[in-house]
Amino acid sequence: MTKEYSISEAAKELDLTPYTLRYYDKEGLLPFVERTSSGIRRFKKSDIDALKIIECLKSTGMPIKEIKHFIDWCSAGDSTLQQRYDMFIERKAAVEAQMRELQKTMEVIEHKCFYYKSALEAGTEDIHKEVQIGRAFTSP
Repeated sequence: MTKEYSISEAAKELDLTPYTLRYYDKEGLLPFVERTSSGIRRFKKSDIDALKIIECLKSTGMPIKEIKHFIDWCSAGDSTLQQRYDMFIERKAAVEAQMRELQKTMEVIEHKCFYYKSALEAGTEDIHKEVQIGRAFTSP
């Protein structure tokens, strides 16, 4: 028998809240999740895997509305393979751009870590002011 998860168990598995899963369902992101005759959601392993993809897309900054298009394309079958491929190529480019921006941010943070560590070791920020002033006078 295939293991089934309650909404609480599925939420715990995904490190989400049951409220988030209900919201996703309300937004049409979970058409694949089966319900019991009394309307209780029963999640299968494949549903958990699909939710991991949804969370991945969400973490790239993709709006719920666009994720819904992806879910609809998946439901439509092979005729939408090109759209799904194109969407992931676009997401890849967006994540690469985010990574470049984060790298620039990291460089600033690393510089400031060096700045404050050396100021702490010297007991003053003046060490950096002297260097900056010295550079100003020695620049061509």
